[in-house]
Amino acid sequence: MQVSGMSVKKSGEFRIVLLFRCLFLAMIFVLGAFLDVSGQGNLMIYPRRVVFEGSAKSQEITLANTGNDTAKYVVSIVQMRMKEDGSYQDITVPDSGQLFADKYLRFYPRTVTILPKKSQIVKMQFVKSANMLPAEYRSHIYFRAIPKSKPLGEKEVAKDSTPVSAKLTPVFGITIPVIIRVGESTAQVKLTDMLVEKVKDTVSRFKVTFNRSGNFSVYGDLTVTYITPLGKETKVASVKGIGVYTPNLVRRFQCNLDNIPGIDYKTGKLHVVFSTIVDTKPQRLAEAEFPLQ
Repeated sequence: MQVSGMSVKKSGEFRIVLLFRCLFLAMIFVLGAFLDVSGQGNLMIYPRRVVFEGSAKSQEITLANTGNDTAKYVVSIVQMRMKEDGSYQDITVPDSGQLFADKYLRFYPRTVTILPKKSQIVKMQFVKSANMLPAEYRSHIYFRAIPKSKPLGEKEVAKDSTPVSAKLTPVFGITIPVIIRVGESTAQVKLTDMLVEKVKDTVSRFKVTFNRSGNFSVYGDLTVTYITPLGKETKVASVKGIGVYTPNLVRRFQCNLDNIPGIDYKTGKLHVVFSTIVDTKPQRLAEAEFPLQ
């Protein structure tokens, strides 16, 4: 039995989650009215990653169809490797130090049909096993669009008379990571190898290396602030959702800096902060300063 204080807290958390989901749906349908997206690409997902830790045993993923046609998706689990540049590669065998989460996950439904401007929920459950080691487990849930079939009665397009022909049908899909964490985190991250370089004489590009250590992955937002020799501060870059997943120890990242009159990125310094949200409060995971010259 829970004490009343805990019940109030969980009730408040539920209201916050519900409010965020409603705001999310309202936002994406407004954006859908202004964005010219086509085919099966009108899918937006919240959240963009699922994490089971502590006492969490179930999560919900909201899929929203921002398009004007009904969309259908098949839901499955795939395994992926994160490369040092942040891109992904399909794999079937885990890398050294990597643990898959799929055998501890249940999800439903496995096929989702979403009407235009509507949403659907996919529920995920974590089924804990007694022999799970303290570690991080990761798989990816894959939402694969089913191409629309040709309506009955529609005329066939004249076929090529050459002996060999092929029809290519692009298939749209989105994957998001699903992470299970068992045990206490010892994860840390450091920022190194910072550099600012000119691209085509007009764009200032910032490069940085994330160095992860410990048992869990790290995930957060990057903020770059330019500081003049006199101490004036100006935010010049902000990137959300940067992850370094286990077993990777390094991620090499780059982003463009804002082109602001009076800032030439040859004097002063950059203050770089990598932070995340813990219990609705920002927490700095790493920060560093880079002198410009």
